[in-house]
Amino acid sequence: MKTQQELAEILGFVAEYAAYQLGSGVHTSRSIRNSRRIGEALGVDVQLSSFQKSTILTVLDPESGEAVTRVAEIPALPISFERNSDLSALGWDALDEGLSLDEIRRRYRALVEKPRMDPIFTLLVVGLANASFCRLFGGDWTAVGVVFTATLVGFAVKQRMQARGVNHFLIFICAAFVASLCASAALCFDCAAEVALATSPLFLVPGVPLINGVIDIVEGHVLIGVSRLVNAMLLIVCIAVGLSATLLMIKDSLL
Repeated sequence: MKTQQELAEILGFVAEYAAYQLGSGVHTSRSIRNSRRIGEALGVDVQLSSFQKSTILTVLDPESGEAVTRVAEIPALPISFERNSDLSALGWDALDEGLSLDEIRRRYRALVEKPRMDPIFTLLVVGLANASFCRLFGGDWTAVGVVFTATLVGFAVKQRMQARGVNHFLIFICAAFVASLCASAALCFDCAAEVALATSPLFLVPGVPLINGVIDIVEGHVLIGVSRLVNAMLLIVCIAVGLSATLLMIKDSLL
């Protein structure tokens, strides 16, 4: 039988654990399963309901019937599939090995404090990926080089603005505008300039929110699923606004 203090401590950790996963790009059902595994390992039942900005958790002691509830804010974190996989594995380890709360918390801290991927390496990989899209859609090697350079500049702008805490809608508009404006340099060369312009802001497409939104709706979490899709669609509109601003500036060169 758990005391109120023990239930509160378990709830505090599970709330932080679940909110971190949701902020890192996990769909709702996966976060619920992982949180319930932690609860099962600690001898309690965990119920979770998520919204776009917050999640509500209840921890129930099956023996005494005592329950505690908390609302946790979902932080805005960089999407990390590696970290999400590690956190899921932690849930299994807690259940399989019968870990105590202190040990689970220690391992959790070690996971979230691991150094993230180097920003310069991320920048180069994103540039190569976006340049590959240009090639895939029929761009020649000159256009590929232009898109690679434009992506480096646009993504660097995105990184700097995120570090300063700028509104993410404004970040997407500015990054799309800068990337497409740099890609307009392809008009000066004998290459597939239209393909370069069209593919230059593709690194901004919010694929994870779109996928998670669909998964949430299919699995019955309609409210957060719809909110994720709406947020993703707004980001796509922001990309279109940034690209349109560039097209308005260079429209005479395209004709």
